[in-house]
Amino acid sequence: MRDVPEGDRPRERLLTRGAEALSDRELLALLLGSGLAGQDAVDLAGCLIARHGGLYELSRMPAHELAASLAGIGPAKAARVAAAFHLGRRAASPESRSRQRVNGSADLARVAAPLLHGLRHERVVVVVCDGAGAVLRAAVLTEGASDRSLIPVRDILSMVLASGGSSFGVAHNHPTGRVGPSQTDHLATTRLAVGAEAVGLRFLDHVVVTDTAWRRVGPS
Repeated sequence: MRDVPEGDRPRERLLTRGAEALSDRELLALLLGSGLAGQDAVDLAGCLIARHGGLYELSRMPAHELAASLAGIGPAKAARVAAAFHLGRRAASPESRSRQRVNGSADLARVAAPLLHGLRHERVVVVVCDGAGAVLRAAVLTEGASDRSLIPVRDILSMVLASGGSSFGVAHNHPTGRVGPSQTDHLATTRLAVGAEAVGLRFLDHVVVTDTAWRRVGPS
């Protein structure tokens, strides 16, 4: 970038004209920080985007895979890129968590979505609420494989009780984009409802969340 006039460099243009003035590869170049001999950061960013088929697929890459995917992308660069994409997903939540309430299944899906979007493996999220439905905590409980996840009822109930909650909901994603629940999902919902009743908690719902949709999981 030393041969590029200072006013045309991505960082200077972002500061003077805003991030909207930069292309995808220029924004990514700012995260990478540097390129390789004979390849500046912008060119390296363009190669990285092209290699993974676009920004969306790149955003789903785990940091350790990203670090090994292209020469010049080591652990430090990969960590910065993965962190930036994850911050973007968290920031997509329209309200601060302290103001969020779960009054229905749609609210549960909305609260859990930032922790479930853009993944290539299944993940289970527990949303803990007080008696009025105010969110006390939204946390990742388990990480699964590309086609299945574990929903340990005992661990979920322990988390809710330890967090001082009186109600809770559970959400998990389907990386395939298929929003329909499986028979295993239905069985897990039944077990969650029974377990919650046994310890005096209110079970709000269990939902499947994909990058574009969500659906309730009914009991078996």
